[in-house]
Amino acid sequence: MVTKIVGSEAARKAARAVRKNATRAATGMLGLSGERMTKVDTAWLRMDGDSNLMMIVGVWVLKPHITREALCARVEERLLKYRRFKQKVVEDAAGATWVDDRDFDIDAHVVVEKLARKPKGREQEALQDRLAELTMTPLDRKRPLWQFHLVENYQGGSALMVRIHHCIADGIALISVTTSLVDGGLPPPERPSKAAPSGAEDWITDTLVKPFTDMTVKALGAAGESAAKSLHMLSDPQKGMAGSMDMAKLAYQLLTDMAALALMPDDSPTRLKGKPGRTKRVAWCAPIPLDEVKAVGKALNCSVNDVLLSCVAGAIGEYLKHHGDDPSGKEIRAMVPVNLRPLDQAYKLGNRFGLAPLVLPIGIENPIERVYEVRRRMGQMKGSYQPLLAFSLLSVAGLLIKPAQDAMLNLFGKKTTAVMTNVPGPREKLKFCGATIEQNMFWVPQSGDVGLGVSILSYGGGVQFGVITDSTLCPDPQQIIDGFEPEFAKLSMVTLMLPWEND
Repeated sequence: MVTKIVGSEAARKAARAVRKNATRAATGMLGLSGERMTKVDTAWLRMDGDSNLMMIVGVWVLKPHITREALCARVEERLLKYRRFKQKVVEDAAGATWVDDRDFDIDAHVVVEKLARKPKGREQEALQDRLAELTMTPLDRKRPLWQFHLVENYQGGSALMVRIHHCIADGIALISVTTSLVDGGLPPPERPSKAAPSGAEDWITDTLVKPFTDMTVKALGAAGESAAKSLHMLSDPQKGMAGSMDMAKLAYQLLTDMAALALMPDDSPTRLKGKPGRTKRVAWCAPIPLDEVKAVGKALNCSVNDVLLSCVAGAIGEYLKHHGDDPSGKEIRAMVPVNLRPLDQAYKLGNRFGLAPLVLPIGIENPIERVYEVRRRMGQMKGSYQPLLAFSLLSVAGLLIKPAQDAMLNLFGKKTTAVMTNVPGPREKLKFCGATIEQNMFWVPQSGDVGLGVSILSYGGGVQFGVITDSTLCPDPQQIIDGFEPEFAKLSMVTLMLPWEND
């Protein structure tokens, strides 16, 4: 039972003492000696649901093929240098603890897969089917929460499917892991282990989230109330900021962005939004040359990101039209992860990112008009504190019992159609166990009732699009994927036809 606490200093100290004693009691009764999971990571741990599992999934297509023995050797040499990959999670009433798995067995984490037989030329379809199954197959909670699935013989090479629970790390941190795994990669920096974490979070909490102390205490008192009321009670960060004009401006911006998060209008209703089922579909396309994307962006005075997101919006709009829907005047909201950590600290793993809502103008048919509208919206996101606020909400959610956490986090699901990531990868193709990584795709999970995930990854001189969908809402995501290249071709053609004149 959570008792409502007033926002006094004494009450805050009492709340901290209660939480600390609860943690000590829980870990003591369980006989645990490990590292407490941060509040944000705890929120991700608890977010698994019937329709969405909180796993980051990815696939590498390698040529020539690699063997399981070579993969195991690389995992033991590099991946297991990160302690988190040899630790399991033990939950208790106060949260969760990372505990070394004394019975760690690499055979449980590196497995060989055989794909279903498909006619020649349709092997990718078989790989996509298996990956879709794995996205909805829970990881074993009695073991460290990750698994590699190797298809030793795939299209003249191999395919490696990866599943890692989001509580271990976010996408930026996993890029650091990837960098250490490839041929020539550097292992994570050696550092002394800590008996206990120095604080609830790292630098982001100390420098930015501390003003939200009152919010955390009030959220504990609002545990059983609706997400909207929780957000309203979380909107008092200006205390402690008085006496400084800069702090007053910061407080105003925080309040403005908090109100924007709380009062976000619902998305346009489309067939892509609704109650998801329990199966997924996955699709990806061949890469588009990155140099061509850069050339179009330069000609239109837009970023590469603007161009790519415009193509995403266009492809989704065309998909809806193909199914008899009229997307004119409609928009859908996608939550975009925003990194909140110094890149040189990515090896520490964990989750240090916020979420920014980006509205995609799927109803604008003219590709030039659409790319400029995307550019305008991206400009509005700059300087926003919404990613930080989303991070602090996850931190608060990790303190709450699961029903209250679900009520708070469902705010995003109700207002959002998609989760989208756009990650710049290496310009040159990487090698792994002597084989070249020819294709590289990954997807972050969707939470709540969100049924669409879009990934954009630049790698090896190309840009690749991937889509993961709930099969109830979108049974054939390949139709969306097939629209990306035509949308880019249309934008390129119209750009070339514009009257370019020298002033």
